[in-house]
Amino acid sequence: MIRILYLIYQWVIFVPLLILSTTWCTLTIIIGSTLGNNKFWGYYPGVIWGRFVCVAALLRIKVNRKVVLDKKQSYIFVANHQGAFDIFLVYGYLGHNFKWLMKQSLKKMPLVGLASAKAGHVFVDQSSRKGIVETMKNTRDTLKEGMSTVVFPEGHRTPDGNMAEFKKGAFQTALSLKLPIVPMTIDGAYKVLPIHSWRMSPSAISLTFHEPIETANLTSDDLPELMKKVHSIIESSLLSKGNS
Repeated sequence: MIRILYLIYQWVIFVPLLILSTTWCTLTIIIGSTLGNNKFWGYYPGVIWGRFVCVAALLRIKVNRKVVLDKKQSYIFVANHQGAFDIFLVYGYLGHNFKWLMKQSLKKMPLVGLASAKAGHVFVDQSSRKGIVETMKNTRDTLKEGMSTVVFPEGHRTPDGNMAEFKKGAFQTALSLKLPIVPMTIDGAYKVLPIHSWRMSPSAISLTFHEPIETANLTSDDLPELMKKVHSIIESSLLSKGNS
């Protein structure tokens, strides 16, 4: 009975609220970033939006934040990718100004593409060497003075809570820019909206922040061990993962 009631709530109340709040968020970012500072307008509307969507979905959010991060320090936040609601969770509860490293294809999305450009998010171009060089330059220019980024190095969502192997991009960026990596564990989000399903569940989600890992003294030779270490740290806080 509860599942049936939530299904009705999902389509009659939540989905319209999601559409309205997303429209408000993108328009606010576009207008605010055009007229003012995108460091403010490219971030805080997203915080309100992310938290609102999580509340509207009736999710139970728990943030485990035992580490104290320097607001003036730029970080590479690295998290496992459990589901579509990871985006709302990060926006609402990261607590640190950041810009996404986004796929070029997202530029074409109505409102979202324009809002992302106005907000100063970095679009990643891997189609040519020139594009890669330009992307690294834009990333270097963006990630400074406390501005950070969030990366899901698995590259795709998990169907069961188990983690996949990491891709190198986020770690190469951290080594290149000499920025500390902050591992984050997202747990439970894959249950909210399972892959290949439109039926949501009001599950509990936890977001755990781990101690930053310095990269200033690391080289490319340390990359495999760094990736393995971050993967292990993130996986250590997973409680609800499924069975492979």
